Amino acid sequence: MGFGELVKKKRLALGWSQEELAFQAGLHRTYIGHVERAERNLSLENIFVLAKALKCHPHDLIPNPP
Repeated sequence: MGFGELVKKKRLALGWSQEELAFQAGLHRTYIGHVERAERNLSLENIFVLAKALKCHPHDLIPNPP
């Protein structure tokens, strides 16, 4: 499972739309879609922003190596 899939899993567990996650994180809704589809390279700052919004530790969003 990749970073974007983990973000989506956490978002859905909270019952949030991409729009709600974007609002909570202070990011644009289309950016969240790009992240979930692995179409964006994220900055470390945005990884922390997303983790805070998703109420988890950034480590929880980093996939385990194969």
